[in-house]
Amino acid sequence: MKTIKTLLKSTLFPLTLAAMATAAHADWREVSDVEGFQPECFRSWSADTETWVHEAQEGPYRIAVVNSFTGNTWRIQMLKTLLAFAETPEMEGRISELRVISTGTDVSAQIAAMEDFINQGYDAVLANAMSTDGFDRVIRAGERAETLILTFDNVLNTDRVMQLSSDNIEFGRLQGDFLVERMGTTGRVLEVRGLPGISVDIDRHDGLRAVLDQHDGIEVIEVVGNWDDGTAQNVVADAIATYGSFDGFAVQAGSTGALRAILDADHPLVPMAAEAENGFRRMAAELSDDGLEVISVGYSPALGAIGVSAAIAALDGEALPQLISIPLPVAYSDELVDGENYWSNLDDNFFTPNEFPPCNVNFTAEEIMSQDAEQ
Repeated sequence: MKTIKTLLKSTLFPLTLAAMATAAHADWREVSDVEGFQPECFRSWSADTETWVHEAQEGPYRIAVVNSFTGNTWRIQMLKTLLAFAETPEMEGRISELRVISTGTDVSAQIAAMEDFINQGYDAVLANAMSTDGFDRVIRAGERAETLILTFDNVLNTDRVMQLSSDNIEFGRLQGDFLVERMGTTGRVLEVRGLPGISVDIDRHDGLRAVLDQHDGIEVIEVVGNWDDGTAQNVVADAIATYGSFDGFAVQAGSTGALRAILDADHPLVPMAAEAENGFRRMAAELSDDGLEVISVGYSPALGAIGVSAAIAALDGEALPQLISIPLPVAYSDELVDGENYWSNLDDNFFTPNEFPPCNVNFTAEEIMSQDAEQ
């Protein structure tokens, strides 16, 4: 019988781990040149990405998910999607126990929780990492215990664990290319960044600036919105009050709040590169006839569910890329359609690209919104 437990705060204690000799690969996995399992779902990041085969285990599996920050809608929706996926017929008999905890912004607490699950003998420990570095100790612990460690969404600066995300540098480049195309090579851009120190924020910023910094005539002002609508609305309002006007906006997330601030300030409707929140897409569609031009780059909350699927496949002994890439769904102003890529009858705080059929993550917007992330 499958047991699912979720906790918002971890009270787990760190373990003392002996130092181990470093190795590029643990003994229980090998690099392979065979074709990867379900490549339409688990796509290699690049031609240079290694394919790994782990020693096949006997299921059903005990799986732990150690989330970090829960202070925005995307994280909550990601957890809802993951929990819903674990209850699908496809997962029947595959998971004996699923533990899902969130440890907040304390990296040491997240590492301690991961170590504790390894010590308890879980087959796989998944993590949405709070930092890109500092996880060497827990990686060594996983290798010693032959516990599969897989990070998703925010990934680590290492090639010693399986990782799964979307290309956030490309996310930033898409936003930058759109702004240059629409506003030209001169003007002032407000960049609304995410949670500091997280790989997603760093990569999106680097991708955006790789485009904008090619043009000396573009000035970029940065604010931190924490991927949260309320925070983004406040910092955008403050920036408009301070600088007067902008020629373009680049918002990593919290896009609905950022657009509300623009409207509240009676700021001209200038090109806006944003995420894929339901409220933002609804408002952008309504304002399209008024001249608002947007690019809405999606970042799927299904990453957690896909991570669980990848972990089970790896435990089964299937060949998978060490670094797995999930495509970024994109929509422009003239492509926004109610009931297809946004839903006017649903809450604004919903990230629209939630389905990912190649990985059998097929939940409707209504099904996800009905889930309880704290069940």
